[in-house]
Amino acid sequence: MSKLLYKLKSGKNSKFLYFTKNYLSLLIPSSLYRKKRVDTLRACESRSDWEYMKERIAYYNKLSSVHELPADCPTLSEHKLGSKKVYFFDTYEFTRWFESSLRWNFLPGDITYIPDAPSILKSRPIAGDNHNSVLMKLNKVRHYIFVEDEKSFSEKKNMAIFRGKVAGKEGRELFMERYFGHPMFDLGDIGKRARAEWKTEKKTIKEHLDYKFIMAIEGNDVASNLKWVMSSNSVAVMPRPTYETWFMEGRLISNYHYIEVKPDFSDVEERLNYYIQHPEEAEEIIRNAHAYVDQFRDEEREKLISLHVLDKYFKYVK
Repeated sequence: MSKLLYKLKSGKNSKFLYFTKNYLSLLIPSSLYRKKRVDTLRACESRSDWEYMKERIAYYNKLSSVHELPADCPTLSEHKLGSKKVYFFDTYEFTRWFESSLRWNFLPGDITYIPDAPSILKSRPIAGDNHNSVLMKLNKVRHYIFVEDEKSFSEKKNMAIFRGKVAGKEGRELFMERYFGHPMFDLGDIGKRARAEWKTEKKTIKEHLDYKFIMAIEGNDVASNLKWVMSSNSVAVMPRPTYETWFMEGRLISNYHYIEVKPDFSDVEERLNYYIQHPEEAEEIIRNAHAYVDQFRDEEREKLISLHVLDKYFKYVK
């Protein structure tokens, strides 16, 4: 499949539309957002789902006391469009609601450690005291895809599929070494540094949905395919996650939202065979996964939660 044809059929979000929309948004004066911030935030308190929203806000932003930021932390006025454009746009959508003199610590990219100062970021370790890691919905054009799967679980192949970049990612390398060439697995490394025998072309999301089981293996941080896999009629298979994002991977329940396997992947074949023989249990996991995903589908509510997370951040840093 040519690169152009793959992009047209991949099933992923359009980066062209994403960037077009966000560049146009720069034409709107930020003062218009700042004027309505207080009323917008206060109006949430009369919503029927406000208690649910508060619980999400508290999960993403665990700050409970005022922290002084390091002296070199910039103000929002210094937040400019640079090389990591999606991280700029995904934060600027909300930072523009606040005074430009406010200071913050923003860490774009795949963050796998807990920073010393309260920071806005995309990902954080699940374990440990991670209150300094304040999550926002970042790089959403890549990570937040949900699908409408027309194929039922029973119609799919009794196999697991994995496509992703493998080189330098310990868990993925271990998995590939164990199962590449196994008849129950359709595996391939799509990276430029792939081993010759593992290297393969990409598959579209729709092509993934021909399989009952889709591996969701952490790479630099979280498994980026997990959101769309859990919205499908296939089952996500993975070790217990160690990192989390806006999707709250730390709240996922093993063998309830996904099929858990050992970190060394030694039991994957056994686990797949169990659910092939007990399809009703696999279908129950799929229903639970769909219910979990549904809470993220209300785009207006997601934006309001994001605004509250950032508002709380600025109340607890100086």
